Amino acid sequence: MGRNREQPLARDAMAYVLAGGRGSRLKELTDRRAKPAVYFGGKSRIIDFALSNALNSGIRRIGVATQYKAHSLIRHLQQGWNFLHPERNESFDILPASQRVSEHQWYEGTADAVFQNIDIIEDYHPEFMVILAGDHVYKMDYELMLRQHVDQNADVTVGCLEVPRMEAVGFGVMHVDGEDRISAFVEKPADPPAMPDKPDMALASMGIYVFRTKFLFEQLRRDAATHGSSRDFGKDIIPYIVQHGKAVAHRFSTSCVKSRFEDKAYWRDVGTIDAYWEANIDLTDVVPELDLYDREWPIWTYAEVRPPAKFVHDEDGRRGSAISSLVSGDCIVSGASLRSSLLFTGVRVNSFSSLEEAVVMPDCIVGRNVKLKKVVLDRGVEVPEGLVVGFDPEVDARRFRRSEGGVCLITQEMIDRLPYS
Repeated sequence: MGRNREQPLARDAMAYVLAGGRGSRLKELTDRRAKPAVYFGGKSRIIDFALSNALNSGIRRIGVATQYKAHSLIRHLQQGWNFLHPERNESFDILPASQRVSEHQWYEGTADAVFQNIDIIEDYHPEFMVILAGDHVYKMDYELMLRQHVDQNADVTVGCLEVPRMEAVGFGVMHVDGEDRISAFVEKPADPPAMPDKPDMALASMGIYVFRTKFLFEQLRRDAATHGSSRDFGKDIIPYIVQHGKAVAHRFSTSCVKSRFEDKAYWRDVGTIDAYWEANIDLTDVVPELDLYDREWPIWTYAEVRPPAKFVHDEDGRRGSAISSLVSGDCIVSGASLRSSLLFTGVRVNSFSSLEEAVVMPDCIVGRNVKLKKVVLDRGVEVPEGLVVGFDPEVDARRFRRSEGGVCLITQEMIDRLPYS
């Protein structure tokens, strides 16, 4: 096309984030919010990772399709992502299902969530579309994926993870040739196809796709006119292109962003209570696998104006302390001890209490003489004085949501049902 190879392709791309996910495996954490809006890492929401990747990659046109219980997500996007300005050729659109195309209230599938907004996208004239899932935690430079798409003249480029072959049974798996051209796409196979160069590994779809915009719109319109289609990228659009066009796999290992403290490519689907708890607690390690302190690839979010964290009291048995823990602004640890825990903004932990491996969401209040181990506290929970959780599995399971991995999820409704509350 005569394009200057030094010119970033991201400049001519639009990132489109699919953020309507229900996230039912997160149980009560998604009773009031969509999965992409769930808190993560002390300050962020899960969706901030996909959005930050787009921004850090040089993409300045972003759309977010919302659907399920979207108020918390929309409020976060309006507060934290309103710094993109049209006068600088930037844009940020929040796109709820609005019955603009059909009489159906909801987007019927991931592809339909783009199809219904074709006219809005066309107004910006992007040459490329980068379709993203809004519910994964990772750092990735999409410019490198765009470059591969152009260099290989692909119809679609699919972001893929290299995973142990028998762990890929829960993914959409790519069967590729020696040049990573996709010859088959298999959804959740019992016997996943191996990578040609790594027979013990498989290529699993990340739900990230790159298209030229014109080609994508042709496929979306064709799919919308196809009777019986589920209007989904993974089920309909990608398999059709694999069969009738050129689909290429892009290996995450080639575009993942790593600081000097990160040894390997980091990607997590924090879609279960256990996975969510573990990914947050992993951040308390001395050298965590995910480096949130990397200033060259910041995770942007809504930065609340709050006072600093504070630790008070210095007596035996009543000492405000935190070991291997992350403590956000406006937290007060008053004569309590934290170990391997993560506190979001505005948490209060009162005297003689101890928290170990606890993920505590914003504005929680932990009363005196409380002992919590291996727990997740939903936003705004007030833990009554003397409550003990994490030491008796049978008692915990009767009172709270206890996961297969032994993590207790605690909500205010559960607290209110306790006999002494």
